[in-house]
Amino acid sequence: MDIPISGLATRVYTGGRSLDADLPAVVLIHGAGHDHSVWNMQCRYLAHHGYKVLAPDLPGHGRSAGQPLASIEALAAWVVALLDAAGLRTAALVGHSMGSLIALQAAAEAGERIRALALLGSVVPMPVAEPLLDAASSRRDKAHAMINQWSYTPRSTLGSSAQPGTSLTIANLRLMERQAEGVLHTDLAACNGYLSGAAAASRVRCPTLLVSAARDQMTPPRASAPLLEALDKGPGGVRTIVVPECGHAMMAEAPDAISDALDRFLGEHET
Repeated sequence: MDIPISGLATRVYTGGRSLDADLPAVVLIHGAGHDHSVWNMQCRYLAHHGYKVLAPDLPGHGRSAGQPLASIEALAAWVVALLDAAGLRTAALVGHSMGSLIALQAAAEAGERIRALALLGSVVPMPVAEPLLDAASSRRDKAHAMINQWSYTPRSTLGSSAQPGTSLTIANLRLMERQAEGVLHTDLAACNGYLSGAAAASRVRCPTLLVSAARDQMTPPRASAPLLEALDKGPGGVRTIVVPECGHAMMAEAPDAISDALDRFLGEHET
């Protein structure tokens, strides 16, 4: 379905279900160079387990109109505008990688309107290696290869997949190739330039779940210490989960584990 935001059409995936006003809302926010489809497995699961699910394509991504926004702060404001446009008084936010920074900043800004926050593959700050930034600007194919190499465990790069008949790395490559020129570089630069994550985390008022992957090379669990420390300063509390034998692309490598973790956490904070 499409939802207009500031006069531009935003494509939103709902897990195959209509938006039931009586169900608790969950907004799933994708990462750099991606679109809503990274959440397909979790969208369908949550939509069939008692949630109203919205997984948008961010501006300029997938089938959403407009240009990609250049800062995490601007993207967070856009997420709040999405809540308004969808008529959501409250919602839980779930974000992966860049999407986790967007969700974090939006939760800090929206206060009581966000009832729960789940951050997957998240660290603050989230620096991006200069060779990857350079490649995203001038050699997309090289940047895509670097991201695939760093996002998956060796087992997945050799063809193992929780989705029979699917090559996770080839599927991810095709997804990144579908995005418009310049989208990936804009996204990575936004992550690299976001330096207020710890301050935002200390302002989050809702319960928070931080999900890390044991073999994540991009946002390794050990690097989440500053984020955990900042979240501990807020009133909502934080808990952690480390998914074993899994890399940064955890929604694809361990779809059932991620769906179950989100369902359990969100179920505790439906109202």
